[in-house]
Amino acid sequence: MQLVWITALGVGGATVVGSILGFAFKTISHKFSDIVLAFAAGVMLAASVLGLILPSLDYGGDFSLLTTVAGIFTGAFCLNLVDKLVPHMHHLVGGDSEAHPGNANLDKVLLFIMAIAIHNLPEGIAAGVSFGSDNQAEALLIAGGIALQNIPEGMVIIAPMLAAGISQKRTFLCALATGLIEVAGTLLGYFAVTIAAAILPFALAFAGGTMLYVISDEMIPETHAHGSERGATYALLAGFCVMLVSDVLLG
Repeated sequence: MQLVWITALGVGGATVVGSILGFAFKTISHKFSDIVLAFAAGVMLAASVLGLILPSLDYGGDFSLLTTVAGIFTGAFCLNLVDKLVPHMHHLVGGDSEAHPGNANLDKVLLFIMAIAIHNLPEGIAAGVSFGSDNQAEALLIAGGIALQNIPEGMVIIAPMLAAGISQKRTFLCALATGLIEVAGTLLGYFAVTIAAAILPFALAFAGGTMLYVISDEMIPETHAHGSERGATYALLAGFCVMLVSDVLLG
């Protein structure tokens, strides 16, 4: 049980580590921001496919394909619904209501953060289920891959939130909340292995769908909007390959 707690805190803490690094780069150029965001998009693209969608197929049983496809589209639909509600969400995180150069991007930033928070829960459950199954080696590999992904996630959400008029304190608390969700997911998966195993295939696919939606609808267009298309494309490929190599080595 002690190892489960340490792993849960480590997985969630990786987001906090990334956010601290993000504060160090809070004043960055559009080009650098696009490169970092594109790299994170590549990391999340690989994570959504390798860490969420493919495992959903593996765990889905006789109806794995149907469950996975349904989960992907449900996740994307929910993010689309959130996208429509986002204009009313800036009050929840203390955004500046006056005219502000970054306010136009606040809704996109919040959508991005919500997608990360949504997909952190089933990822945490996946790690917890592995511990509940007494396969500690596999659980540590899963947690290591998730933690690697969480560092750039924590980095890329800081600068846009600061630019959108959110205070440093609230920005850090938002980043911390996404990490705590993953801690909760890990513990939930460990203490409810039977229930988690039943819902896990759909939950993983749902999370994959949310990530694919936000990558395609928000992140890629944003990284191609400031004249850095070529660099952003290679950064996305680099992020994808980093996760691919990690998956192979950790697997």
